[in-house]
Amino acid sequence: MSTLIIGLSLSFLLFLLSAGLTLIFGMLGVINFAHGALYMLGAYVSYQIVQITGSFWLGLLFAPLIVAALGALIEIVALKRVYSRDHIFQLLLTFGLILVIDDATKLIWGFDYKQVPTPEMLTAPVALFGSQIPSYRLFVIAFGALVSLGLFLLLDRSKWGMIIRAASSDADMARTLGIDVNQVRTGVFALGSFLAALGGAITAPLVPIELGMGFSVIIDCFVVVIIGGLGNIRGAIFASLLLGMTRAVGFTYATEWVELLTFALLIGTLMFRPEGLFSYKGRSA
Repeated sequence: MSTLIIGLSLSFLLFLLSAGLTLIFGMLGVINFAHGALYMLGAYVSYQIVQITGSFWLGLLFAPLIVAALGALIEIVALKRVYSRDHIFQLLLTFGLILVIDDATKLIWGFDYKQVPTPEMLTAPVALFGSQIPSYRLFVIAFGALVSLGLFLLLDRSKWGMIIRAASSDADMARTLGIDVNQVRTGVFALGSFLAALGGAITAPLVPIELGMGFSVIIDCFVVVIIGGLGNIRGAIFASLLLGMTRAVGFTYATEWVELLTFALLIGTLMFRPEGLFSYKGRSA
């Protein structure tokens, strides 16, 4: 049971991160290498808010909003200038953003590890099917499920989601219908940044906050995005569950095989379904 809970919590954390990454790619056509740095920044900002206010919940609320505002500024000032250029310029720009965010983080928070304490109401374990399950892990699962449902409803059942899909499929036609595509792109990048920072804020009580923590997680995010299908939110959900459970079972029963199993999933997908397991034509989000 504990393996299942760990796998589900890891899956929903992966989804929070990979959803933002695949959303940005689906709408903007940009593979955002700085996504992991925004995740790290979300964890650090959450830590700072907790230090000032003493409230984990305020950190969880405001850290993603602050990083989302920064994401919107990045899109307006820098990213929008390279949409029409070769992808290499986008890759170089987003890689440069990693260096800028890392250096800014060093200046503000230094090199030491930081830690956000688990909220007091979520510290006691819960007895479930004969196992003692950390209540914070259960919170992560419930929270991740709610965010997944909210994101699905936003993109598939709302007017804003319809506008995003229209602007993504045919930007010129969307402009003729009166849609401000530039504004939509800024909103999508801000939403992707929000999801990355949300992942960082909710992960903060589980792992030490450190420089470079985004590098380790961004690899798993790219694996999820490739397996699920570039730009496909539904695919990101299923691929996150697949990868999260694979890693949880691997860490429990065959630790030395975890990385091999992860990349075996990736290689198998690229060999037999290079467009992704859940990709489909005609829609990207």
